[in-house]
Amino acid sequence: MAVITKYWVLDSLILVFGFILVAYLYMTRKFKYWKKRGVVEIEPTAFIGNFGDCLTAKKSAGEWLKGMYNWSVGLPYMGFYVFDRPFLLVRDPSLIKKILVKDFNYFNNRFVSASPHDRIGDANLFLIKNPQWKLVRSKLTPIYTSGRLKKMFELMDAVGDDLITLMESLELEGSGKKLELKELCARFTTDMIATTAFGVRANCLNNPEAEFREKGRKIFEPSLWRNFEITSLFFAPQLATPFGLKFVVDESAKFLRTTLWDVINERERLGVKRGDLIDLLIELRNNKTEVFNNEFDFDGDNLLAQAIVFFNAGFETSSSALSFTLYEIALQPEIQDRLRAEIMKGLEETDGKVTYDLATSLPYLDMVISETLRKYPTLPVLDRVANDNYKIPNSNLVIEKGTPVMIPVSGLQYDPEYFPNPEKYDPERFSETNKQTIKPSTYLPFGEGPHNCIGMRIGLLQVKLGLLKLLPKYEFTPCEKTSIPMQLNPKSLFTVSQGGVFLKVNKI
Repeated sequence: MAVITKYWVLDSLILVFGFILVAYLYMTRKFKYWKKRGVVEIEPTAFIGNFGDCLTAKKSAGEWLKGMYNWSVGLPYMGFYVFDRPFLLVRDPSLIKKILVKDFNYFNNRFVSASPHDRIGDANLFLIKNPQWKLVRSKLTPIYTSGRLKKMFELMDAVGDDLITLMESLELEGSGKKLELKELCARFTTDMIATTAFGVRANCLNNPEAEFREKGRKIFEPSLWRNFEITSLFFAPQLATPFGLKFVVDESAKFLRTTLWDVINERERLGVKRGDLIDLLIELRNNKTEVFNNEFDFDGDNLLAQAIVFFNAGFETSSSALSFTLYEIALQPEIQDRLRAEIMKGLEETDGKVTYDLATSLPYLDMVISETLRKYPTLPVLDRVANDNYKIPNSNLVIEKGTPVMIPVSGLQYDPEYFPNPEKYDPERFSETNKQTIKPSTYLPFGEGPHNCIGMRIGLLQVKLGLLKLLPKYEFTPCEKTSIPMQLNPKSLFTVSQGGVFLKVNKI
């Protein structure tokens, strides 16, 4: 029966259009937020704001923000919108330094958030909010002291030996073979992070279908849904609860949960210690009341969340950095030869043994990896949220409480003002002389300030170990399947190659 007019069809149309109009007005009510404050903004589209290309995976989050960075050249910051929420993209390195370091007390939380129903996401060190973040961070920081890393290096070196055993089995003598290096590096780093963070030999190098590798692959699977899930946690966390979005997929979480508690229970039963992350987690759990003062229940999935975030960081950062390094030095054999010569000279001084001291003492190795992380930062965006009104120094703009702030790492690290000829892979940028001239807060592969990556040192150590093991024995060159230039996967928030990294590998 019609209510507004004589015809129910016409009534239905009026109601539908009325609903659309109300929705339109609601979703555009904040548009011009930045313009009214004198900040340049990109014209948003109703319902999606400026989020369209990223939401539909036409562009990765890194490329999307990099595009806005390039669009706003010459400006200290600019405004954009994700759905109806105003975001601020910061370009000026001096302001970035203030946000990340000097005025950290105003921006001491990341914007990325998980649903409170997702304890692994909500409680892990990467996403957890203050004051619990500060407490948990301070207790986990000792895991990567030099002493602990030296002990862990022995565990990691055994995985490096497994890598060489695998390479030997591939019979790469003579004309060599074409290999997909991204997956090989992922199996290598999965084995390393499994032994240091979960205390198990995952055997992924010998068995590509090993359960650890399968479950790890699902966490970072570059599918449309997984991209939507992770990207939403970063840019639209309000969707986490209604859509049931997870930081770690249930299947992987269940496997890692079982693995972790099996190892913890066995360690406690036998009284065994290996000097790894598990030992520290057990120590903190057994003294949680005293250590955390009842402010954080360091047990159950709250404990598991910390192990998983170390797994995620160590696995993806290291495998990508290692495969991208092999790719770049394959394209420039003079760099590969120089790096190999430095490694061989170092090995002569250690009687051929790869040691922690060797890995941390080779300057050109550091330069090469630093340049890889400039071109391919694993996380191409840093996010913060204002926890109070913040007046930007020397301006009239106030960043209001609750405003998300994005720092485009890829944009900064490809800016020719800071890194001339940015498309060129040039390790000399990071020589002792040249790195002193790099403008502060323009090179941010591990973030900066109190929220920087806690796993930075072990991540770098894994990459170095891979290169120390491989380069003395093998030569890497392009093949017909090598993607030149490198194509990145738009379905991943992280910097990931599209279709893998194919190179020809010859035994020297």
